[in-house]
Amino acid sequence: MTAPSPPSVVFMGVAGSGKSTLAAMVAKRLGRVWLEGDQFHGEANRSKMARGEPLTDADRVSWLASLAEQLQQRPSVLLACSALKRVYRDQLRVASPGLRFAFLDISKAEASQRVSTRGGHFFAASLMDSQFETLESPVDEAGVLRLDASQPLDALQRQVCHWLAD
Repeated sequence: MTAPSPPSVVFMGVAGSGKSTLAAMVAKRLGRVWLEGDQFHGEANRSKMARGEPLTDADRVSWLASLAEQLQQRPSVLLACSALKRVYRDQLRVASPGLRFAFLDISKAEASQRVSTRGGHFFAASLMDSQFETLESPVDEAGVLRLDASQPLDALQRQVCHWLAD
């Protein structure tokens, strides 16, 4: 009898919360594959965000479908994805039973500062208000670990790895 695969995990939160950085660190430590959810946005979505226009639910349909497909095809994957609304998280849960979420909780001021100083990303800093308006906190949902995104990355990595080991 083979051991079950470890659960897939979505590292979620608003832009600038550290999802991608933390997912990459945890993946390296655990020897797991991680995916950057932004890579699955179509060019129209990327252009819209670069212009400072918030995405709508309709804009996210194909993106979420692509992410759900990745979760189905890659058991135990780690995924960096905003997953701001519960309906988005539920769609991903259907694709990957047992899916967990590491929620990087951050203040608007700190997230805005991080986004405004990072380079090479298509996300316009002017979209931060819409990120926080869209966010539906997952803290009362099953399989969610709330992380204080202002903590050092090595401490967050330890918390996630300990949580996954339980």
